This record gives sequence, structure tokens and C-alpha cells, in this order.
Amino acid sequence: MIFNGDLAVVTGGASGLGAATARALAGAGMRPVIFDLSEGSGEKLASELNGLFCKVDVADPDSVAKGFVQAGSAGTLRVLVNCAGIGPAAKTVSRGLAHDPAVFMRALSVNLGGTFNCASQAAAVMAAQDPKGADQARGVIVNTASVAAFDGQIGQVAYAASKGGIVGMTLPMARDLADKGIRVCTIAPGLFLTPLLHSLPPEAQESLGKQVPYPSRLGDPAEFAAMALHIVTNPMLNGEVIRLDGAIRMAPA
Repeated sequence: MIFNGDLAVVTGGASGLGAATARALAGAGMRPVIFDLSEGSGEKLASELNGLFCKVDVADPDSVAKGFVQAGSAGTLRVLVNCAGIGPAAKTVSRGLAHDPAVFMRALSVNLGGTFNCASQAAAVMAAQDPKGADQARGVIVNTASVAAFDGQIGQVAYAASKGGIVGMTLPMARDLADKGIRVCTIAPGLFLTPLLHSLPPEAQESLGKQVPYPSRLGDPAEFAAMALHIVTNPMLNGEVIRLDGAIRMAPA
């Protein structure tokens, strides 16, 4: 692994998919930097993994910039995995009322804008660094979309739009950064056992898992982390969106 000992920023790294990814990257020899708003859990995990916690609001470009400055004091940034996001639920029209535009724009700001803020700023840092290895690599960016980008359900118009934007951003960003030795890929997970689903009763979790063709269960965050790590370590993966979903295609509701 050519990035052994270097920094890997994980947004939303204090819990769920992000925490699992931080663990996987640390296990592969990288030093994780957790960007999150949850100070308690973020600092605890960073300490456990010999990493660094930075309180960052991904929707705020200035906050992101400060996070990268703080991270830069700890080493060389080679990897960014964007996991931070929110999942509002509201129909386009409900009980005669139009979808709250503030809720819609908040989803775009956090999910799409936050991904862009962190990816673009990380790329600028990576591009200024010396390349490594035979491929002259400077870094890898892994974004997180969702199967909702393709199969958005009823009430997911804001969420699906924000995740669809991440999918659409993947190839042009990879092309933009190719001459700088920076790869960009996106993972589109299906139903995973994140903190939100953990809060559901066991029978509800089981019911959701049975919707997945095979394996008929909820995904384990460690499986998402394994895919993120594979993207980091496989130099031919670039400009691709990978569905990680057990072959599920979401029904309207």
C-alpha cells in the first residue's frame, strides 16, 4: 500500500459507515483524521486509532478549510473518504403543502455541497504534494452516494437529488484531477446497519434486510469500509460509481 503512514480524512467519521472506514484505514497503516461535529465520539475514536479529530461542518467551506489546516500539521494527506450526510424525508407535496425549500436546500448543502467542499479542498492539498509510486499517485477521493440516487423512494426527493449530484460529480472530477495523479470514485450503498437503522426494533431491521435479494440482510458498515479500502489500494479504479447493495432495487415505498 503506497500510502502507508499517511493521513486519511474521513468525514462523518465519528459513527456508522465513517467510523468503520476510519478503523479499516487505520488497520491498513494509515493515520485517520476524523471530520465530524460529534466531539465526544469523534475524539474517543481518534484516540483509539492513534488518529486526529477535527470539529468540522462540511457544509461550511471555511470550517472545512480550517480542518485541513489542522490535519496538515499531522502529516501528508493522501486519502479522503466522504461519509458525512443527512437524510430528510418529505414528499414534493404533502397535505396540500409544497416541500419546504429550506429542507431541500439543507440536504443539498450538507450532502452534495459538503462532499464538494471536502473533495475540492482535499484535492488542492493533494495536488501540491510529491507523487508516490510507479503511477505517480498523489491521492484518492472516495465519495458516498446512495442507491437513492438511482431508485429514490417516495419522500426522498431531497435526499435522492443530493446523492444524484454526487454520482454526477464523480466522472468529471476524476477527469479534472487525472493529470494531478488523484483518483475519484463513489460508493452507492444500499441498506446498511447505520445508527439510524440501529434505532429501529429488531423485527423492523429484519424486515428491511429481507428486501435485499442476496445476502438477505442489512449491510455491515465493515463491508462498506472494505470497499472504500479496496478503492484506495486498487490503482485502476477511477471515475466509477459502485453500487454496494446486495442487488436491491428500491421499490417506490
